[in-house]
Amino acid sequence: MKKNILTIILIIPLFSSYGQTKLFVDPEFSKYGSDHEIIAVIPFQTTISLRPKKMKELKEGQLEEMQQNESYDIQQSMYSWFLKRKQQGKLWVEVQDVNKTNSLLKKEGISYSNIKGFTAKEIAAILDVDAIISGRFETSKPMSDGVSVALGLLVGFYGATSRATIDMFIYNADDGKVLINYNKAVSGSIGSSTDGLINTIMRKASRRIPYTKPKK
Repeated sequence: MKKNILTIILIIPLFSSYGQTKLFVDPEFSKYGSDHEIIAVIPFQTTISLRPKKMKELKEGQLEEMQQNESYDIQQSMYSWFLKRKQQGKLWVEVQDVNKTNSLLKKEGISYSNIKGFTAKEIAAILDVDAIISGRFETSKPMSDGVSVALGLLVGFYGATSRATIDMFIYNADDGKVLINYNKAVSGSIGSSTDGLINTIMRKASRRIPYTKPKK
C-alpha cells in the first residue's frame, strides 16, 4: 500500500518557478484593446533542447515532429486557459476556437513550418480577430503526454527535472503592435504536462493581463 502511495506522489505534475518573471503591458493598452472583441491563439514556435546523447538516439525528422506536436499542445493549453477564464466571467474578450484558427490558417497555406514568415497583422486579418497570441516555447524535455511517454519508453527521456520557458506576445491586429509580452521560466517534475505548465506559467499573469481586468 505504501508503495502505491509513493508511486502516485511521484507522477503528480509538479512545477516550481525559477529565474525572473517579466511582464510588459503597453501603457496605452486601453487605447488599443478597449474595442477588442475576439482574440486567437496561434501555434507557438517550439524548441526542445535535448542532450547530445539523446539526439543521437532519435530518428531523422523525429525532433521536428516532436517540436511541432509540442507547439500545437501549447496552443491548445493556452486556448483552454483563456477559455476557462471566459467561462468564469474573468475575461471580457471572446477566444477563437483553435480548430477554427488552424483551419483558417491551413486554407491560406500557413503551417507550423512557415508561420514565422507571416506578420501578426497578416495572420490577424486571415483569422478576422482583434488580437493574436503567439510566442516561443523552449523545453529540455517533451511536455506532450503522448510524445513524452512514447519517447520516454523508447530512449529514456525520464529521470531528470525538466525546465521550460515561455515568451508570450499579444499583438494588436490593426498594426501588429505588441500590446503584451510575458516571459516566464519554470522547472518541472517527470510527470509534467502541458496543461499543468500553462496553468503554472499563467497563474501570476492572470490578474495583470488587462483582458482579465474590468474593461475601461
